[in-house]
Amino acid sequence: MDIERNKKNAIAFYKLAYEGEPSLAIEKYVGQEYIQHNPGVADGTQGFIDYFERMDYEYPEKSIEFVRCIAEGNLVALHTHQIWPGNDQYVTMDFFRFDDDGKIGEHWDAIQQIPKESANPNTMY
Repeated sequence: MDIERNKKNAIAFYKLAYEGEPSLAIEKYVGQEYIQHNPGVADGTQGFIDYFERMDYEYPEKSIEFVRCIAEGNLVALHTHQIWPGNDQYVTMDFFRFDDDGKIGEHWDAIQQIPKESANPNTMY
């Protein structure tokens, strides 16, 4: 298992999809299967493509920053900061399972909106 390759592939995959090229992201970085665990996205590659094409159409001005990338075995975790129209900001954590060829086969995520006020002085990163 090539952990560094998988980390680079996870970032490249997500960046391509987020910036409006989900079909190319699937073509380059997904293996024979794609299991989706986000309940708002249909299972399989077409569900992923449809979701990200709609996001790009509805919110073309969104942005993403990759804060950290952590890998262990065949899993890669991305911690991101997303800014959406109206300055809505989100922390996301995406987890990807890779096959032996460095292709993504499964995805989980957790998304939390950054509140305007916090009970502590710490950032969410």
